[in-house]
Amino acid sequence: MQIRRAQEGDILGIAQIWHLGWHSAHASIVDADLVRLRAPAEFMTRTTAHLGQTHVAIISGEVAGFFMIDGDELYQFYVDSAHHGKGVARQMMAEAETLLPSPTAWLACSVGNDRAAAFYTKCGWKNTAQEELQVETSDGPRPVSIWRFEKAV
Repeated sequence: MQIRRAQEGDILGIAQIWHLGWHSAHASIVDADLVRLRAPAEFMTRTTAHLGQTHVAIISGEVAGFFMIDGDELYQFYVDSAHHGKGVARQMMAEAETLLPSPTAWLACSVGNDRAAAFYTKCGWKNTAQEELQVETSDGPRPVSIWRFEKAV
């Protein structure tokens, strides 16, 4: 597996993983209006907008996962479901942590996304708060209840 900065040719693969992963993890725990807005085109737009902040994991020439870093936030973190349970996420997290600025990084995990929360905890991140976060959508910001995880990096 290779982890590198995302390139234009990665946009479609990233957007597909993000769309499918987001719906798998969030569709049952956020409001229906946000689920409606999270269409494939929105993920293409968001991927393109955040390409400069994105790193990809490449396996056999294909995007297997990605993460985005926005300042001291691990903004997005997704692994293609075909690669779940194979250590890809741990390798990606280790790389992401080397790129996050010291002393403390944070990430948002939607309340109810227990699988992700368990993974972050296993990686040494601490759930420090539950709060409301305004997430970006094509119709403007929308509130989502999140668990805030933090880690000294």
